[in-house]
Amino acid sequence: MRQDDSPLHTPAALRAAWAVWLANALQFYDFFLFGTATVLYLGPVFFPDTEPELVELAAFASIGAGFLSRPLGAVLLGHLADRYGRRSVIVSALVLMGISTAAMGMLPSYRQAGLWAPILLIGLRLLQGIAISGGHASSSALVLELASAERRGVYASLVLSGTQIGVIGSSLVFILLSLFMPEQDIRAWGWRIPFWSSLALVAVGIWLHYVLPESPRLGPRSVQGGRPPPFRMLWARFRKEVGKVVLAAQISVVSIIFGVYSLSWAVRYTKVTQATMLWLMTVNAMIAVLAIPLWGYLSDRIGRRSIFLIGAAGCCILVWPYFWSLGAGNAPLAFFLGITLAGVFYSAANGVWPSLYGEMFPSPVRVSGVAIGTQIGFTLAAQAPALVAFIAQRTPSDWTYAALLTSVCCSVSASVIFLTPETYDKTMQELDTR
Repeated sequence: MRQDDSPLHTPAALRAAWAVWLANALQFYDFFLFGTATVLYLGPVFFPDTEPELVELAAFASIGAGFLSRPLGAVLLGHLADRYGRRSVIVSALVLMGISTAAMGMLPSYRQAGLWAPILLIGLRLLQGIAISGGHASSSALVLELASAERRGVYASLVLSGTQIGVIGSSLVFILLSLFMPEQDIRAWGWRIPFWSSLALVAVGIWLHYVLPESPRLGPRSVQGGRPPPFRMLWARFRKEVGKVVLAAQISVVSIIFGVYSLSWAVRYTKVTQATMLWLMTVNAMIAVLAIPLWGYLSDRIGRRSIFLIGAAGCCILVWPYFWSLGAGNAPLAFFLGITLAGVFYSAANGVWPSLYGEMFPSPVRVSGVAIGTQIGFTLAAQAPALVAFIAQRTPSDWTYAALLTSVCCSVSASVIFLTPETYDKTMQELDTR
């Protein structure tokens, strides 16, 4: 029987979990807002009017740019979080995200500013990537270190549950806009309104500075100062674990292909309407909000590995009938399969990775290890839409490339986690003394 080695009572840890749940909901609303807006509206606004396939490729590449800066942000913010505390990084990341997203809504179009328009857009997207990299890992590490041994999985999963609220918001906001504004007005200027609303993140960041506790696992500042820099310690002792996280994180291709590529592909090449796809993304995220903590709760009972493997296997298989049903124009079947694929099975992997990856590292390098590993992995995975679009230039209506890439990535992730030791039954003290 595991002993509860958390110095805080469960209510205090739960309050912290819900606080970072809100923070991640707003932060990922901003991050996914760019992806949804780019797929639907921003391509013609910020890129030259050339061939539609090239505009689409450029738009996908701009989405992926937000992931290119994430490894750099992981190194910088991971170091700060492990050396000086999780809370300050969480707050700083929120403020940076809010300002950079709001600035996107103020940019001139390509017709107004020429090449400066996409350059500025991609520059702000890079800042979004830096903000999301360290803030996400710091949030999951903080909750993991505050929770009791029997609840680490479910509490840490709330961080990912919050990201689904961001997905819901990023899709729902354009559905609401379409109800109150003509489509031509949205394309002309209405798409900017959701970006301006992101200034609310600055206020939330200030609020979190006063309500979030600091991690009890870091120790006195003098002890931290006597340790080697987190990155050096990570490279010397935990290179293997970082590599495992990079490979395991390739399962995030499911999210990118489902939420970005299939949305664009279905609207362009099938009879499934844009409204149907947006509702699919929204309902899927609503289900994931509940499914993720349920999988996290189950991982506290039977282990992280088995839950992750269930999710990876389900995604590997279901991506094929999902794309087939889209191609056939069978909207009800595509709706059901899409929700089962992403809302149920992908939520299994999504619900346990904050605890699964976090428990691979001791507290002095936990944020650095999780942040660097996941952000390199996510950066590779995020190039999937652009890669598929490039490969399928001659046959853009062929969905098999996207399905095959997704299955390969799921298989790689499952293989890595299958060979990873189970840690759910370890106390935080045991994890920190490796």
